[in-house]
Amino acid sequence: MPPPTCVTPERTGSPSPVLPYARQHIDEEDIAAVVEVLRSSRLTTGPRVEAFERAVAEIAGTAHAVAVSSGTAALHTAMAALSISEGDEVIVPAMTFAATANAVVYAGGTPIFADVDADTLLLDPERVASLVTPCTRAVIAVDYAGQPCDYDALRAVTDRHDLALVADGCHALGGAYQGRPVGGLADLTTFSFHPVKPITTGEGGMITTDNDAFCRRMRQFRNHGMSADHDQRRRDGSWIYEITELGYNYRITDMQCALGLRQLDKLPGWVTRRQAIARQYDAAFADLAGVESLRVRDDVSHAWHLYVVRVDADGGRLDRATVFAALRDQGIGVNVHYIPVHLHPFYLDRFGTGPGMCPVAEAAYERIVSLPIFPAMTDDDVDRVVAAVWKAAG
Repeated sequence: MPPPTCVTPERTGSPSPVLPYARQHIDEEDIAAVVEVLRSSRLTTGPRVEAFERAVAEIAGTAHAVAVSSGTAALHTAMAALSISEGDEVIVPAMTFAATANAVVYAGGTPIFADVDADTLLLDPERVASLVTPCTRAVIAVDYAGQPCDYDALRAVTDRHDLALVADGCHALGGAYQGRPVGGLADLTTFSFHPVKPITTGEGGMITTDNDAFCRRMRQFRNHGMSADHDQRRRDGSWIYEITELGYNYRITDMQCALGLRQLDKLPGWVTRRQAIARQYDAAFADLAGVESLRVRDDVSHAWHLYVVRVDADGGRLDRATVFAALRDQGIGVNVHYIPVHLHPFYLDRFGTGPGMCPVAEAAYERIVSLPIFPAMTDDDVDRVVAAVWKAAG
């Protein structure tokens, strides 16, 4: 698949363009869909929003999907649907982007950080079970890098303690667990449509659910807490609405949703391409001392938002910082996902977290590097990354 012609790659002083760890793919069909909306009478809260919601719900196999302005807004909206508030605890993995935990704080709750499985960096169900208290209200499972969590094991914990199970599926749209699509595996699932994610709307997010009450509350929450939105008032011939609870302006535009609809058409092919690149990496690094890929479970279809390797896997020969710098010097735009959230100053200061709380995640952070993986990568791009990794590993 050739790189998109409409994207200008970032350049350094070297003659080769920097190959980023992820990048959107926008084609003329996408642009035309957005322009069509710009020429229409409805730029927001219009028919493209509803169409995009229906399309994502169909992919997820759920009754409802609620579109919002970002993946972070999706997480906050999910917390609102569960009525998370002061005094409530929500268990989250330490190995995730900060938004997963921040959304709990936005709602007034307390994030409780759980460690991850050493082989996959996915939330460890046994650790979750050990952290449940009378204040626990929910668990947020993060499909790290695009690999779905062990939802049967997590569901056993949440059902036993009458907790809500939320999936942060922002990496995993197009993935599956035991043949079931990501989006319908938890009580609520959140998605992100940031440019580096499986599909993009520029910014944007979505929450999928089968729960009618959650859906109603989320639609109200994303629209200032208003009891009747614009379309409902128009249908009723009324101007009247009430603010029944505090909400936010988390609406998404029709332009964004028009782009999302076109991107969804390409999602299956893009996931297939990501999986092919991952297989090429797996084969290329299988015999490379000091570099180790994360384990993929047999019962999942991995969406491969990220391809993460551990450096220094042979115990002391390689330094992650040195390898990182060497790859950047070769024009490979590697990154690190993530600094464990409980080590950020905000959480250290406000919640008293600190080193030693989640030793598996902390040890993993010292070694992980995310390599480029996105559908527009050519086989030559993949070979370039492989050669750079072998060179950086000595």
